[in-house]
Amino acid sequence: MSSRKSKSNSLIHTECLSQVQRILRERFCRQSPHSNLFGVQVQYKHLSELLKRTALHGESNSVLIIGPRGSGKTMLINHALKELMEIEEVSENVLQVHLNGLLQINDKIALKEITRQLNLENVVGDKVFGSFAENLSFLLEALKKGDRTSSCPVIFILDEFDLFAHHKNQTLLYNLFDISQSAQTPIAVIGLTCRLDILELLEKRVKSRFSHRQIHLMNSFGFPQYVKIFKEQLSLPAEFPDKVFAEKWNENVQYLSEDRSVQEVLQKHFNISKNLRSLHMLLMLALNRVTASHPFMTAVDLMEACQLCSMDSKANIVHGLSVLEICLIIAMKHLNDIYEEEPFNFQMVYNEFQKFVQRKAHSVYNFEKPVVMKAFEHLQQLELIKPMERTSGNSQREYQLMKLLLDNTQIMNALQKYPNCPTDVRQWATSSLSWL
Repeated sequence: MSSRKSKSNSLIHTECLSQVQRILRERFCRQSPHSNLFGVQVQYKHLSELLKRTALHGESNSVLIIGPRGSGKTMLINHALKELMEIEEVSENVLQVHLNGLLQINDKIALKEITRQLNLENVVGDKVFGSFAENLSFLLEALKKGDRTSSCPVIFILDEFDLFAHHKNQTLLYNLFDISQSAQTPIAVIGLTCRLDILELLEKRVKSRFSHRQIHLMNSFGFPQYVKIFKEQLSLPAEFPDKVFAEKWNENVQYLSEDRSVQEVLQKHFNISKNLRSLHMLLMLALNRVTASHPFMTAVDLMEACQLCSMDSKANIVHGLSVLEICLIIAMKHLNDIYEEEPFNFQMVYNEFQKFVQRKAHSVYNFEKPVVMKAFEHLQQLELIKPMERTSGNSQREYQLMKLLLDNTQIMNALQKYPNCPTDVRQWATSSLSWL
């Protein structure tokens, strides 16, 4: 009887955990519309009022949202649009067009995408595949025929706005801003960019038609607010089905936020990057360790997640190298120390390696020169070394100048973790200038 009861308890536990994983992952991946905005309430209010003026009063506007990557530009616009669409008279009338500078790489592709999103393909017919001039003239005619009272407002969201500024003649930007300045179809043009010098990229005629409204997101919160965000991001909502489990989970989160080792991890993370995207990555990695046998997150989970976040990819590559390749990297390290970071070639590295082999006076590391050359080329393929200039067909590979892309700290840390590293190789790495 007791075994059956414990089995049913474990099933309930597993079900709760799968719901926890789903809710928190949606939140961390910013797919949840219920996630809170942190430190951008003033900017949110400004953007929300601007969109409402376009949607309700037919007032055309243009604005740029500027901030570093991960500062919440997309989340800000998504929240503002969600609130706008909850107004009944708006949801049926307002049209949205989402463009991205990484996908719409020229004005012709952007125009086809606008036509598709405004459901004008049937009206245009074959003209969708006609010339750029025909498409543009049709679309402009459709937008210009409208007026503030009878037309549906159109909201254009241009992600990676700076890439649109590199399009030929900035035709699309010019025409969108031109319509937003005239008493035609009410449109709002919202550009999202991480470039602070974005206005310098705009042509004079485009700049003169832009309203010069800018909303800056700069992650201005301090560490106490960061800990509060950490707590809110991990806490379960009040409407979670299993109230008892949710209470235990939230108590555990409260305990974690007060734990000293967790605060050290968060402080380290905060010092590297204040953006919430990196915090979400840390919490996602810690959440992956939560299982039915380990139902609550611990300080150890967060510490290990932090190690994974700050892992050095170059040092990880070194762990998989052969002993010969490790020896070549150490030879390059010594050459860098001797010649003060001056570039080196294969012949110099080979000579340095030969000094080590002769000093040890045994044949374990005595490889033929072509074999050493092959190992050297493999290091170049792994991008641990790079040539200083482009190779020409008639140049000798042995004398091509190279640069090491690892610093001494990375090499020494990688050697400490290198599996079964020979003692004499490790000693050679730690000795400085001993083979001169």
